[in-house]
Amino acid sequence: MEKIASMLLKGQGPELERIAEKVNSGLRISDEDALFLFEHAGLSECGILANHVREQKNGNFTFFNRNFHIEPTNVCVFTCNFCSYSREYKHREDGWELTAKEMLDKVKAYDGQPITEVHIVGGVHPKMDIVFFAHLLKSIKEHRPDLHIKAFTAVELDYMFRKAHYSALEGMRYLKEHGLDSIPGGGAEIFAAEIREKICADKCDADRWLEIHEAAHVEGLRSNATLLYGHIESPAHRVDHMRRLRELQDKTGGFQTFIPLKFRNKDNDMSSIGETTLIDDLKMFAIGRIYLDNFDHVKAYWPMIGRSTAQLTQAFGVDDLDGTIDDSTRIYTMAGSEEQTPALSTQELIDLIRGAGRVPVERDTLYNRLHVYEEAVTTQ
Repeated sequence: MEKIASMLLKGQGPELERIAEKVNSGLRISDEDALFLFEHAGLSECGILANHVREQKNGNFTFFNRNFHIEPTNVCVFTCNFCSYSREYKHREDGWELTAKEMLDKVKAYDGQPITEVHIVGGVHPKMDIVFFAHLLKSIKEHRPDLHIKAFTAVELDYMFRKAHYSALEGMRYLKEHGLDSIPGGGAEIFAAEIREKICADKCDADRWLEIHEAAHVEGLRSNATLLYGHIESPAHRVDHMRRLRELQDKTGGFQTFIPLKFRNKDNDMSSIGETTLIDDLKMFAIGRIYLDNFDHVKAYWPMIGRSTAQLTQAFGVDDLDGTIDDSTRIYTMAGSEEQTPALSTQELIDLIRGAGRVPVERDTLYNRLHVYEEAVTTQ
């Protein structure tokens, strides 16, 4: 394979060429290398490097699944400054609280459809404890055993476990026994304590988030990891965050996907902060792909950044576009995301992927390939 360094524009300096040689040789880049890319490298150079890593790991394939979301409540005991979604428990006039039956009914609405995953996340409600959710998980599994349940951010789990006086391992084992299959990556935000203190002071800290994900991995559950970017953090904070993820992945191998999440500034306490540009967004995805060499996948969550940007990210390290969603999430639409009615048919996702010159692959939650769409299809 032609060396990546020779593909880069000449005159970019020895630092960029040295990093390119590392990437070309399959060597891990350092924190200093990643910071250099954020602060000095151009978007095109980052894209070339990221695309090389992407294609080394996943060829020309881009993955998606058929999924829907259940959001049990937007009532929350926490008051994160960046959140446009949650409503404080004491001020919940425009909040919602679904019963276990209402959530099971949402699952039943997809009976007979080839959905493979239900994604359950929401606010941290003081009355929705671990027993309540264990009952919900069991009910879903009894109704539809084949449906993969990906549920509860580490923040939700931390509250449940502490309230039940369970350790992270005990709580994870209890939920797994009742039907939990994997956990999403939300709640990570930015790990740096000085930033968390300003944007989500009452939420569990970085060490606890990592402890809960490690417990999931020990129990044989896979998980994802996120990073909330584009607010008051610096490139150094992003690199520090990714380093901690990379270190835990070295230890457990339990992470599947890294998902950069763009800060949206509508109707929250950080609305005065401007949002990142498209160039910044694409660079974040690219550097995440280059740095996290032990993550198999990087995902662009299309409801947050919009389908057009998500399509572009496939040239900047991204090999997963999440799923059909079916207009079943309000977490990001309430914050002003590009997609105010987040739903894509299978065919629309296939077309979105093909439009970037990639081969669509329908997967399950654990990245088992269910169908490779080499030829044009006409059905949903």
